[in-house]
Amino acid sequence: MKETIPYTADEFRRRAENAFAAEAHAPREYGDHSINPELAAMFAAMKRRDAAVLVPVVDYPGEASVILTQRTERLSSHAGQVAFPGGKIDPGETAEEAALREAEEEIGLQPSAVEVVLRAPDYLTASGFRIAPVLAVVKPGQPLSLNPHEVAAAFETPLAFLMDSSNHRKKSRIWQGRARYFFEMPWHDRYIWGVTAGIIRMLADELYGEKI
Repeated sequence: MKETIPYTADEFRRRAENAFAAEAHAPREYGDHSINPELAAMFAAMKRRDAAVLVPVVDYPGEASVILTQRTERLSSHAGQVAFPGGKIDPGETAEEAALREAEEEIGLQPSAVEVVLRAPDYLTASGFRIAPVLAVVKPGQPLSLNPHEVAAAFETPLAFLMDSSNHRKKSRIWQGRARYFFEMPWHDRYIWGVTAGIIRMLADELYGEKI
């Protein structure tokens, strides 16, 4: 009989600690090159900027959900895309501090309502960022206040949907004359793809399924 997985915040925390607790001693590398091996050499030589995102899992009594944002169309990069709250790490900041600060600045999520679980392995992007996903559990019922310059909307998607690889579709677009592959996972009228989908896929594979 197939195991019934409880998609609760407690189970997410447990699986994350089991999967990544030792990562500080033997870090693995993930990124856009995970499904585009031909990019590996370019990625190895690329100078990178450090950034962090908060992966906020809302601790409902039943199944948990994940807070995502829709970026405004006026932004200079990744305009209109679905993203985790996050941004560049300022000098002197840890990834955890940056993720909490950005979440407060972007959607008004108070740090006092957030329990940081751990920092997952970095995710490398083709745009030159090294992104630290900071996994966290959030108390339910938190009022949000969106920064209208950066965030058009904030919404929640069930953790069960995001962590189910059958909801992930592998697609491609032509980039620099070659087919570049990425994941997408549409949720109702929201289109989750690119780096955000890549981080979700990494977590789904590491915590709930087969490795990439």
